[in-house]
Amino acid sequence: MSTATRSQQPATPPTPPAEAGDVTRARPRGSIKTAVVYALAALVTLLAWVLNVPADARTNFQFGAGTDLFRIPNAPVPSLVSLLVLVLVMVAGLVLAVLRYRQGRPVPAWVHIVVGAAFVLAFLTYVGAGKSTVIPMVSLLAGALALSVPLVFGAMSGVICERSGIINIAIEGQLLFGAFGAAVVASAAGSGYAGLLAAPVAGALVGAALAWFSVSFRVNQIIVGVVLNTLIIGLTGFLFATLLSDNKALWNSRMPLPRLPIPGLAQIPVIGPVLFNQTILIYLMYVIVALLQFMLFRSRWGLRTRAVGEHPKAADTVGIKVNPRRVWNTILGGAVAGLGGAFFTVGSGLAFGREMSAGQGYIALAAMILGKWNPKGAVAAALLFGFSKNLGNVLSTIGSGVPSEILLMLPYVITIFAVAGFVGRVRPPAAEGIPYTKS
Repeated sequence: MSTATRSQQPATPPTPPAEAGDVTRARPRGSIKTAVVYALAALVTLLAWVLNVPADARTNFQFGAGTDLFRIPNAPVPSLVSLLVLVLVMVAGLVLAVLRYRQGRPVPAWVHIVVGAAFVLAFLTYVGAGKSTVIPMVSLLAGALALSVPLVFGAMSGVICERSGIINIAIEGQLLFGAFGAAVVASAAGSGYAGLLAAPVAGALVGAALAWFSVSFRVNQIIVGVVLNTLIIGLTGFLFATLLSDNKALWNSRMPLPRLPIPGLAQIPVIGPVLFNQTILIYLMYVIVALLQFMLFRSRWGLRTRAVGEHPKAADTVGIKVNPRRVWNTILGGAVAGLGGAFFTVGSGLAFGREMSAGQGYIALAAMILGKWNPKGAVAAALLFGFSKNLGNVLSTIGSGVPSEILLMLPYVITIFAVAGFVGRVRPPAAEGIPYTKS
């Protein structure tokens, strides 16, 4: 073929670059591991629950609340038939997952939700089979949301920081210091709202310390985070034993935030009492999650934030100030986590207690990883953690006989499977934890 002939042919389009977080998106592929998880869920339901339920047993579900616009009566359902139907739903999800895998396409998110909900409902059906007590679905969901609040705020803090390239192990300390600041300021001012304003300031101070050591001195970020957690535990413990204990009425009295039911929406059965009869802190959580999801993927701030977390040198060459952006985003992340800490005190109507965050910051970090550094995914993972914890509380109350410790293990087991790749690829931002020095 002559040179002239070759020059007349259209040029072959260049191969797009490999995936780099969300800066350059590649088409996701299906995974057989999803089908394996669905098969295990269906198999457990069939062998452990269906075969152990009497044929005439019934399970009572309660969907009503006293403030509903109209009352939904209790729903007694045949346990065995319900379990068989839910197994069929899981099998349908399994078939769809296999078909999508053969087509090289990922399973849609709604399928994960349907199969997961079917598995949870199957477990509740088995637990309540043949018992006179009812399973209070509204209390179960409302409690799950409440227990998820610090996890959601902590996970959002982790997303902001780690998308910028800073590993935020200090979420635990930010939650605890936010709880301390909220309790002290609210008690001294006599207003829960004053404490709500103080909480993000306290969290931002911890975030500033993390940013200072990580960016200015380029100290290992994991070590700095662990040290800050230990420092905050010691500092708040000392102040609790001295200042707060000496004058509880002034510095550590209960100042709960009032509930603010939204007229009309709060009376909707099931979802009304769960979502729209809450404090301002939970409404702020809704706003922050939606705003962060939009800003991270639909704004200049989000593009630049993701750029400094994925390829800081390339970001620097186009004029983005990498280290200042990392510093300010880490402080912002600390402030968001501080708001989550306010839930332990003013958000729950409790006084401050020593180490009251109880490791929730580490669980929030796991939720962020399970959610793949995406606000939507992190919220879903945090809700799963909160639901599992509240499920153990509810089942202990109704006397199910299932050890609550087993339910508390569930989120961590799921996290291990997620990191192992059973729910898709989990990859952190490429420049996470790597200090940047301008050359």
